[in-house]
Amino acid sequence: MNKILEDWEQKARDKQKVNKQFLAKLQTRRGKGVEKMLPELHEEAFSKIDCLQCGNCCKTISPRFKGPDIRRISKHLGMKEGEFIDTYLRIDSDEDYVVKFTPCPFLGADNYCSIYEVRPGDCGNYPYTDSYDFFKRPKITYENSTVCPAVYYVLEKLKEKMNL
Repeated sequence: MNKILEDWEQKARDKQKVNKQFLAKLQTRRGKGVEKMLPELHEEAFSKIDCLQCGNCCKTISPRFKGPDIRRISKHLGMKEGEFIDTYLRIDSDEDYVVKFTPCPFLGADNYCSIYEVRPGDCGNYPYTDSYDFFKRPKITYENSTVCPAVYYVLEKLKEKMNL
């Protein structure tokens, strides 16, 4: 296993303040090419990390379920949208629909998603390690570094590349 990923959860908790500061610094480096490193680091991270061995995202946080997600998933499940919402969702403090409880009710014991082909857009984009959202939402990114080993990995590699 890659040295960075050894005990990554504890390291991520220990480095949360440093990572928050690092991401704040990156906010001032827009346009200087940092975001161009993300696709390569994303690919590198996922060549070392198997989501099915982890599943922390589905076990601990919820994606937002937007209108199109609700329509698509409820149709897939053969449910009316209202029934789907009443059964699985609640509105959070940001006024977004999220799952009522964690782990996600669609996560199987084998870490496979039972609605993978129609999953919410947030799930498809998570953990945002290959997009500008990685920098655009620094609070979420540093919090995700304690949930997802790929986020932690990309942060550590970015710090290495930038000699920070």
